[in-house]
Amino acid sequence: MTSTEDKLILAVDDEPRMIRFVRMNLELEGFQVTEATSGMEALEKVRDELPDLVLLDVMMPEMDGYETLERLREISTVPVIMLTVKGEEEDRIRGLELGADDYVTKPFSPRELASRIRAVLRRAEMPSPIAKTALRIDDHLQIDFRQREVIVDGEPIRLRPTEYRLLYHLVNNAGWVMTHEMLLSKVWGYEYREETGLLRLYITYLRKKIEPDTSNPRYILTERGVGYRFVDFRRDDDG
Repeated sequence: MTSTEDKLILAVDDEPRMIRFVRMNLELEGFQVTEATSGMEALEKVRDELPDLVLLDVMMPEMDGYETLERLREISTVPVIMLTVKGEEEDRIRGLELGADDYVTKPFSPRELASRIRAVLRRAEMPSPIAKTALRIDDHLQIDFRQREVIVDGEPIRLRPTEYRLLYHLVNNAGWVMTHEMLLSKVWGYEYREETGLLRLYITYLRKKIEPDTSNPRYILTERGVGYRFVDFRRDDDG
């Protein structure tokens, strides 16, 4: 269980009322809260105060949330939850592609926000599983979980934390079907077990990085209506 007592949350929003709302409710949940009213100030706070998580509003003047996130990812891997009033899928996907860990659509309840924060913090604190050696899937693909990278045709490709967790669970259950709910619960948390669109998005990311032909996947196989299965590379007839 993630303790909130020593967790510092950076709330970034240009609306003072929203900052007060977030601060009051998160402090009631036991979090410590610091704040920034612009993207530039947020970057400075991340460098100086080392928060455990950033709540980042999308709609800000001068430097919006997307640009702020892009710059933030150049200096830090701190978990980020995007706050948006739009809620359209394109906006959510853009934030995730830039490195956000989650998104919450305004207006949101204090309980929902606290739940999402705890879920992201739990994922961030998950201990890295120990892999004895790098795995050789075949001549095209090798996976080194210790370095959180895949090697495709001899070239290393870095994985984002969520991609790493997803691939880890698929590979460690190679040959077995992992249901949508199982993968969502293991990778994102129990609260996300219905978010099949999020899972599809990250499966697409992984396939783009490791599959020779994304239209005809060799490694991550779709079990329609059920989930996904990583090919059992330990069996000769799967090669």
